[in-house]
Amino acid sequence: MNCRDVIRAKQKLDNLFDKVNELPNDAIELRAHWARYLCVLVAGFLEQSLRSIYGEYATKTSAPNTASFVLRRLRGFRNAKMQAILELTASFNSGWHNDLKIATDGELRDAVDTIVSNRHLIAHGKDVGITFVGLKTYYERAYKVVESIDEQCNR
Repeated sequence: MNCRDVIRAKQKLDNLFDKVNELPNDAIELRAHWARYLCVLVAGFLEQSLRSIYGEYATKTSAPNTASFVLRRLRGFRNAKMQAILELTASFNSGWHNDLKIATDGELRDAVDTIVSNRHLIAHGKDVGITFVGLKTYYERAYKVVESIDEQCNR
């Protein structure tokens, strides 16, 4: 991972996941609350990571006016489901889009979409069936998507 903002954000999230792991195993309800909270944070992490990675790419490879335009457009990127991520990627490079689509088909795509879908349900006060262990697995898979995008931008 080359993007310092993503590295810092991931470290913060990892520290929170570690704190939950320290809870007693019988703290089931507390772990469930943490899972919902962390789901919201992980969804935000996905959005911010893409903004940071693509923003750095635009700044490094474009004229200042172009980079400024890209940075302003990236601020509006929300709801980082895989389809939206793929569309954003295609706007930078159609080859990257195709490679990312192939690389994320299946578990990675499902993890990202599940995180974002659950975040919306949580934000609207709905019950979700996400567990702490399940969320940790989704987070690890979603991070692989972020890593893939970072690799594309830094080849």
